[in-house]
Amino acid sequence: MSSDLPSLLLRLVRAGVDFVIVGGYAGVVHGCTYTTQDVDICCDFSPANLLALQEALSDLRPVHRMTPGRKPLELTAENAGQFKNLYLDTDLGHLDCLSEIQGLGGYDQVRQASVPVEVEGRPLRVLSIDALIVAKEAMNRPRDREAVRQLKAIRALRRQGVHHGGTENTQQPEPRRGPEQ
Repeated sequence: MSSDLPSLLLRLVRAGVDFVIVGGYAGVVHGCTYTTQDVDICCDFSPANLLALQEALSDLRPVHRMTPGRKPLELTAENAGQFKNLYLDTDLGHLDCLSEIQGLGGYDQVRQASVPVEVEGRPLRVLSIDALIVAKEAMNRPRDREAVRQLKAIRALRRQGVHHGGTENTQQPEPRRGPEQ
């Protein structure tokens, strides 16, 4: 399987899928130096949006990579509402579709915490650097701690007027607190 994550994202845009880039790929968009093997998106998990996502990926042989036997993606209007997350392998790369982001909340909150960017001349939305820091701090895995270190350094440079790739947003979202967080 090859990996062409920008092409994968552009397919979603052309199909009208409502999503925000989150996770490691969002860090790369903002200027982080680490590499990522997949793209994570937070999206509207309405049946209409998931069916548009399926249509965008239909010729890329999407399969559920977390299921025994790697079952093909076969959404219908009836079963689309049963999913909370989709972890897919496609001919263009891994795509993780999430309905919420730890530390931020569901898709509506994530969209509010996003900023517009352009990829190959197409408008996309990506978590703001501040929102991505909140999400990475909430996850708190070793790779997230490294991402937070880089993101905070990039944010500090931007505040000093030094731009290092990516987008700029200085609004700090409030962390979403659940039980025992």
